[in-house]
Amino acid sequence: MSISFFLSFSRPASPGARTSDADKSRFIDILRTTPGLQKALVYEPQIASDPYLNDGAPPQLAAQLYLRQIEDLEAALVPGGHLHERLQAVTETDDFPSLAGATVTQQAMLTRIFSVPDPAFGNTPGTPHCTYLVSYEGSAQDLNAWLHHYIAHHPRIMARFPGIREIEICTRLDWVGFLPWPRVDTMLRNKVVFDSAQALTAALNSPVRHEMREDYRNFPPFSGPVSHFPMSTVVILPPAAG
Repeated sequence: MSISFFLSFSRPASPGARTSDADKSRFIDILRTTPGLQKALVYEPQIASDPYLNDGAPPQLAAQLYLRQIEDLEAALVPGGHLHERLQAVTETDDFPSLAGATVTQQAMLTRIFSVPDPAFGNTPGTPHCTYLVSYEGSAQDLNAWLHHYIAHHPRIMARFPGIREIEICTRLDWVGFLPWPRVDTMLRNKVVFDSAQALTAALNSPVRHEMREDYRNFPPFSGPVSHFPMSTVVILPPAAG
């Protein structure tokens, strides 16, 4: 299992805001050169249709950095570390005008990857695909029982989605870092990946989506918001791997 570090940039007062190509390029350069980075994913809003849900405006920009060990992430987040020194420029300088005023959140998590029947897809650097990002932001009455049910049952159903290319579940952990932005304590993030927004829409309108909803009703008791956002996704590899 690897470590995932999530960053999310949102502007609730400007739900249609988008990130300029220049700002996105500078942001990607920061991520790409992170010591110890395995890969990063950069997410931007996309449109797909879910028969059960419409959770409103997604983040303007989000990222998921994969690192092999927690020590790699923490080294990047302490004062003097790569991400600590360079990411603050996104909100503290005028270098990223299209992200000015954005609310930024952060969270480190443990990454679980699940098998799918046909994992091959156009997931090469710079080639977009579509991710359905799901976040359980509340709390469970018995977190251990809730996680056990989710991990044991939900991915097996997700794997039957037509056209699915990847399933990933991330759970909480404690971590050290000094970026000046609020931390969130999302209890679980799940993502399913498809070749395109059209493929995601087709999957969400298949019988498997109804099975997912039935399993959701069987979850152990929990409360709090759950968000579902279709996001265009680009893979970023470090220079040595690219």
